[in-house]
Amino acid sequence: MYSPFRKANGETGRHGRSKSVWNIFVYRSSSSKFDKRDPPKELICPIYGCLMFDPVVVSTGQSFERTSVQVCKDLGFKPQLPNGLNPDFTNVIPNLALRTTILTWCEKSGAEKPHQPDYYAVESVVRASMASTSSSSISREDSRIRREDTGIRVSERDLFKGVTENPPMLLSHAASEMKSRNNHFYSSSSSEESVIANNSPLLPFKTCLSSYSSSSSQSTSSEIISGEVPSSASTSSEDDYYVVQFKKLDVYEQEQAVISLRKSTRTDEEARVSVCTPRLLSALKPLLVSRYAGVQPNAVAALVNLSLAEINKVKIVRAGITSLLIDLLKGGSEETKEHAAGAIFSLALEDDNKTAIGVLGALQPLLHALRSGTERTRHDSALALYHLTLVQSNRVKLIKLGAANTLLGLLKASDIAGKVMLVVCNLAACQEGKSALLDANAVDVLLGILRNWNKLDESTRENSVAALYSLSQGSLRFKSMAKEAKAGEVLQVVVERGSGRAREKAKKMLIAMQRRVKEEYDDEEEEANWEGILEA
Repeated sequence: MYSPFRKANGETGRHGRSKSVWNIFVYRSSSSKFDKRDPPKELICPIYGCLMFDPVVVSTGQSFERTSVQVCKDLGFKPQLPNGLNPDFTNVIPNLALRTTILTWCEKSGAEKPHQPDYYAVESVVRASMASTSSSSISREDSRIRREDTGIRVSERDLFKGVTENPPMLLSHAASEMKSRNNHFYSSSSSEESVIANNSPLLPFKTCLSSYSSSSSQSTSSEIISGEVPSSASTSSEDDYYVVQFKKLDVYEQEQAVISLRKSTRTDEEARVSVCTPRLLSALKPLLVSRYAGVQPNAVAALVNLSLAEINKVKIVRAGITSLLIDLLKGGSEETKEHAAGAIFSLALEDDNKTAIGVLGALQPLLHALRSGTERTRHDSALALYHLTLVQSNRVKLIKLGAANTLLGLLKASDIAGKVMLVVCNLAACQEGKSALLDANAVDVLLGILRNWNKLDESTRENSVAALYSLSQGSLRFKSMAKEAKAGEVLQVVVERGSGRAREKAKKMLIAMQRRVKEEYDDEEEEANWEGILEA
């Protein structure tokens, strides 16, 4: 199969693996005449068998329709190409050259331009291929055993008999492949759906995403009392029921379906994985922007539940839902804002999502929610910012938004001071953040917090010292500011009463400050001696 991007043959690394060396091939027809009924095979997706609408190049160099790649990844299937190789779908890049070639061929041949293939049409083709592959593998193994036992050769035609009628279901093994996030999430014994953030590299403490089934929810009056998913929702294709209900025009049926989804995914991790398909996410998106009070909050809360499964996090972001959550955080009801902040926090736990969420514009609404939201919204917004600022690009964006002064001001708010301190620590770790925080008089603010030592919890004490230590690294400004703020007294208290890590950092800062004082004293003494010599 030809493709505009293909790996060079015969190049291998020292471990025998093929190198990612890309050669560029652009298809050009050898004839000036185009046959509308017979497009060149280079323009056809090897999996789906139609002209490619959105061709992409995979890691092994072949080109496929993007939807075909997504279906194969969802099914965990790697098709065997005519040359006997199996493509690697780990990474894909748009094949713009091939797309241009396809559109040019359509224009010159008079053929209709390709349309985006239906996900489920492609899925049926892939399933058939999976069944054929599975059947042929079984037949080959059976024929091998028979040859070993009897020495009789079996014809190729016999190897392709017995195609299974029940191919494996989509994501049927997803639950076993998904790594548990028990250190991130927990489900309370009540009706709350909660998560726990990563143990901070600065201090291990728990932060939870609070209830998404509170008594104030609009769904209270119409919730399904049994809390069970209707029987039609537990069939072999578990998302079918919800997709059909979400697309109905009757708002009441939409509401009942989204409440059912919210209930069924509250504590059941397998349900979160099995129903979170591209089709369900696409059907759920209109409900996220619904103006009905019984639909929108429950839809966002259901999305939070789905996002608790690690395997779903990247899938949700790629479905284009993040922008909707950001809009809800800006202008939704208080309940919806709480759910939206919680969803962004949950999605930000995945490293692959951090940069994308920052690029989509979540930082400013989260920063605003820190000051104006409910306690739960502020809580989740602070933790979302903490995880997002683990990425350098998001730190720089946040600093450009003027976050330094805002965050230092919020350290005086006792309810979220500990979580805001985590964000300050992240910003202090980069040069741009360090400069902005020093400009905002962060040294004096942090020392002022540490002076109330007995009123602070252990995490706030240690993170305050960690932030000061980050600001002190390679900064002459810090030493002069610390001297003016009489930091020595505060750091001495930390050395005497702090935890092991806090004492170690405080000692290093005291030594650096004493060295600075000694150097200044030596300089002054040297200058005095020169004056004496000149007078003599």
